[in-house]
Amino acid sequence: MSDVIKGQDVVIVRDGHVALASSTFRVPEAAITAVIGPNGSGKSTLLHAATGLLPLESGSIEVLGKPPVEARGEVAYVVQHMNVNPGIPMTVREVVSMGRYPSTGLLKRLSTADKAQVNDAMALLRIDDLADRQVARLSGGQRQRVFVAQALAQDHRVLFMDEPLTGLDIQSAQTIDDIMHEEPARGCSVVFTTHDLEEARAADHVILVSGYVVADGAPEDVLTPENLATAYGLGLLHPENTAGLGIIDDAHDPHHSHEQDNV
Repeated sequence: MSDVIKGQDVVIVRDGHVALASSTFRVPEAAITAVIGPNGSGKSTLLHAATGLLPLESGSIEVLGKPPVEARGEVAYVVQHMNVNPGIPMTVREVVSMGRYPSTGLLKRLSTADKAQVNDAMALLRIDDLADRQVARLSGGQRQRVFVAQALAQDHRVLFMDEPLTGLDIQSAQTIDDIMHEEPARGCSVVFTTHDLEEARAADHVILVSGYVVADGAPEDVLTPENLATAYGLGLLHPENTAGLGIIDDAHDPHHSHEQDNV
């Protein structure tokens, strides 16, 4: 299996401090890759760098054999907690149609094929019945499905998702999870960040991050007690059952704020 993303000795500095120390990692083609680690560990930083939104201090990242900025036309990205301006009354269809702009241009009218791609994306996310609703008036889970549909409407070979299932209702989380696991069959590589160990175990490939890439590879090779202890600290791990280890993470505390998770 070939790789769609290769990171070699990557160092990323943000606000004067090292957000990701020297790290080497890979993302396999047409597979689901989970990036997991504690709060502030560099998960979102790694994603932002791979999409070309953050410069590297040193090292290199290749996406589809090119620098991240040059690969943007083949990459779709769903960021965490996208804001919706209630003063701009955009409908679901209008927001999903924005996924076609990289191909059509901002002012060009959508072709019949473009409109079909928008309709297909809305159907996949089960929001076609919401097409004429204002996005600002939707629930959080519905809005997240809208932004995932926008990403799917875009021509893409790689789909990045920053904590796509965090804080969603069960229906929305299940719908998005189903889409994530269907994308590889369409030839797309999915990379998503998560706090959830079980979500990571269900992936094809895992990158474990704790200020640097502790390990990457198959879930059974990466999510070992030793690697998890290194990433989370021995005091944060406890055996729950014979199936493996559970992680006590601030992300599972209902009083925890996610404002610092993008580091």
